[in-house]
Amino acid sequence: MSVRVRIAPSPTGNLHIGTARTAVFNWLFARHLGGQFILRIEDTDRERSRPEYTDNILAGLNWLGLTWDEGPFYQSQRLDLYKQAVQTLLDQGLAYRCYCTPEELDDMRAKQKAAGLAPRYDNRHRNLTADEQAAFEAEGRKPVIRFRIDDDRTIVWKDLVRGTVSWKASDLGGDMVVARAAEAGGVGQPLYNLAVVVDDMDMAITHVIRGEDHIANTAKQILLYEAFGGQVPEFAHTPLILNQEGRKLSKRDGVTSISDFRKMGYIAPGLANYMTLLGWTAPDATQEIFTLDEAAKTFTFDRVNQAGAKFDWDKLNWINSQYLHHLPIPELTDLILPVWKEAGFATDSQERPWLEQIVALIGPSLTRLPEAVELAQMFFTEEIEFSEEATEQLQKEGVKEILESLLATVEGQSATEDTLKDAIKAVTKAKKVKKGLVMRSLRAALTGEVHGPDLIQSWLLWNQKGQDGDRIKQSLKTLASSV
Repeated sequence: MSVRVRIAPSPTGNLHIGTARTAVFNWLFARHLGGQFILRIEDTDRERSRPEYTDNILAGLNWLGLTWDEGPFYQSQRLDLYKQAVQTLLDQGLAYRCYCTPEELDDMRAKQKAAGLAPRYDNRHRNLTADEQAAFEAEGRKPVIRFRIDDDRTIVWKDLVRGTVSWKASDLGGDMVVARAAEAGGVGQPLYNLAVVVDDMDMAITHVIRGEDHIANTAKQILLYEAFGGQVPEFAHTPLILNQEGRKLSKRDGVTSISDFRKMGYIAPGLANYMTLLGWTAPDATQEIFTLDEAAKTFTFDRVNQAGAKFDWDKLNWINSQYLHHLPIPELTDLILPVWKEAGFATDSQERPWLEQIVALIGPSLTRLPEAVELAQMFFTEEIEFSEEATEQLQKEGVKEILESLLATVEGQSATEDTLKDAIKAVTKAKKVKKGLVMRSLRAALTGEVHGPDLIQSWLLWNQKGQDGDRIKQSLKTLASSV
């Protein structure tokens, strides 16, 4: 048997991290077994589906590296197939037309609630006579199509994550609507459970991998597979992604879409790596950094947890930082340049080698891409903004003379790392002060801060542009005006 799995997002919103994690698990399983990963867009909800959401989903999956082997297939283009399937159920007596009005259904549920019963359809129109149907149609009622469910049945399947699962048919809410209301004799818009089963059969899906919130749907869908005489696929119901309070992650928790994570500066390999760990543990439990291809080699469902996976921002940030820190400098520069451009930095007028030196300098401090703005801002602005600590440092006794000596030593010269270090040593010796005072004062003068990236490398960057002397002079001027 060739493994065939699918991801079937609904374009009623941007690609959610829960859907993306489900896509990751499907992709890993397919790649592990040399199978096929199929993309299907479930866009039958005409009111809520939007082309821009479809574009967002496709872009998000591509960005994450979740390439599909077939598709995308669009349910909106397959409506005739679903209607034929509904008609087959009607012809075989496995489905029927129900003429209940919304008011009648509301009244039925209210009485059930008053009696302490769970709301469910009571199958009242299951066995209408031809005369009764004609009478309802004469009133202008438009029937839905309901699939017959045997309440005495228990649906059982072996779940790849949860083991044996059983569901009483009597807990499924009565005969199931499989098509919306339509004119008498017609078949209306087919609904989710019907369309999914028809698609999975038509596409020969062997394994259905999705969130645990679909378990009740699985029981209903197994009954439909059997009614159509189809092969029931294997099921794997993965744990939900939870917030820190243990509730299902939702829009109320803020960032939930893949495009939002991308805007926040997470990179695709890091986010995909993190999502893999949301419910799955590698055979080597100490291994937390791996590519999708590496994870696919060992991915199995016996290592997928049943308990919900709590979303951990600290863990995501750490994983993302590991990828950023190990990227080749040219690749990291390619990612950072658009961020700098959006911040208004004049990168177009700068030479690529100089920009890559800045990236190499700040790269080890990055957790997310936007942090490159604050870390590099001093290299793209002429005016120095002095922090309170830097100002205090510059006002210390002897600092003015130290800076003047450093300026005289290097001004107008093309420096190297060694010549800059030699200049610091010479001034330290000539002024008979500690090296720490010289370094701290120089950093305050050049950057306006007392903490930051490697000082010598930063000084070299300004020296290459002939800006180091001007920055020290600016600091001396500021120092003079504050006295």
